[in-house]
Amino acid sequence: MINLNDKKLELEYPCSWEYKLVVLESCNVKKCVKEVIFEREHSLSVSKSSSKGKFKSYNLKLLVHNDDDRTEIFKLLEEHSEIKMVL
Repeated sequence: MINLNDKKLELEYPCSWEYKLVVLESCNVKKCVKEVIFEREHSLSVSKSSSKGKFKSYNLKLLVHNDDDRTEIFKLLEEHSEIKMVL
């Protein structure tokens, strides 16, 4: 097995980055995303629904300017009360 724990992700910024969001089916995901990234240009598309339909996943794609920007957006999405998981 390859251990990647000691490796740092090397990216050239700015770059396009995609986050996978998992929310309850009833969640207004567009509103949640807007509360985190405000007016930043982005695309949001449905990815999958859970087998029982309780959860939906979405792909959020946007331009990130540096590593701090990328990780801060991840952190803010993860802390949002209506977003259950961010990948």
